[in-house]
Amino acid sequence: MDMNIREHIINNFKGDDFAELERAIEESIKEQDEVTLPGMGVFFELVWQGADRSLKDQMLTVIKNRIQTATTQTDENPS
Repeated sequence: MDMNIREHIINNFKGDDFAELERAIEESIKEQDEVTLPGMGVFFELVWQGADRSLKDQMLTVIKNRIQTATTQTDENPS
C-alpha cells in the first residue's frame, strides 16, 4: 500500500477552522500519544516552510529553551 502520510494529514485537516486545529494540537499534546507525532511533524513542517528568517529564529529559540528546560527538569527529577 502506497500512502503519503503528509498528504493524508493535510487532507484530514483541510476544512478545519482555527478552533478545530487548536483543539487537535492541544489534544495531541495532552494525550502524549506517539501516534499523533507524525501529524504534529507535518504541522511543524508547514509552519517552517511558510516562516521568514525572523520567525524561524523565534521558533528555534523556543525549541532550544524548551529542550533545556525539559532536560533540566528530567535531571532534577530522575524516574
